[in-house]
Amino acid sequence: MRKTILFALWLLVPVVLLAYHFGPGQSRLAQDRAARKIAEARAFEAKEDWPAAYEAWSAALAATPQDKTAARLQLQLAQARTRMYTGELPEAMEDMDKLLTEAQRVGADQKFQHEARGLLATAQYYAGWLMRLEGAPADEWLQPVESARQNFRLLAEEARDAKAVKDYEKNLEATIRLARMDLSELQGMPLPKFCSGCKNVSQKCRSQCQSKAEAKDEPEKKDARGAGFNDIPKGGS
Repeated sequence: MRKTILFALWLLVPVVLLAYHFGPGQSRLAQDRAARKIAEARAFEAKEDWPAAYEAWSAALAATPQDKTAARLQLQLAQARTRMYTGELPEAMEDMDKLLTEAQRVGADQKFQHEARGLLATAQYYAGWLMRLEGAPADEWLQPVESARQNFRLLAEEARDAKAVKDYEKNLEATIRLARMDLSELQGMPLPKFCSGCKNVSQKCRSQCQSKAEAKDEPEKKDARGAGFNDIPKGGS
């Protein structure tokens, strides 16, 4: 009888191993892969290899299970922040905008939302700066600058830490100066190093605005057919 029981248990070993492999084992493997990719991303960032860092953050995000909402949000924020340094500022700005919307939808903690909004506002500020330097019409470059102003103002109003309030107010003032200063003054100000690789910001932002406008108008079309300044803003605190 004892031999029969042992034999039955021995036969169950492969079943248990397979169950672990396709259940908790897969989750553990995914976590290990994500952890390795996060370490790689940080190492690439330390060497200022931004494209490689972006790819590593992307791989870490892909390896993180969908139910790990908080972890995925943090990885998306790191991914978007790194994308700013690859010369894709408008694309990063759009990523941050979507991320903030998602964070609000799932009820992410306020600290994370402030960090995401602060980074978005900073990206908007520099997008407006670069668009001015590229000669974009005022009605175009004022859009990201005004969005940055509104975001910095909201952050200053909601912040509870005195230092954070001061930093956001300083960024708010810088954004207002950006909108008011003469172009010749702006041209004499040094840009951050990460902005040097950003090209065609105006055209990219213009295309994004056009795509959003078309997406907004799409339901209406379907219904119709059916019916017949010297201070440079810092990131989020």
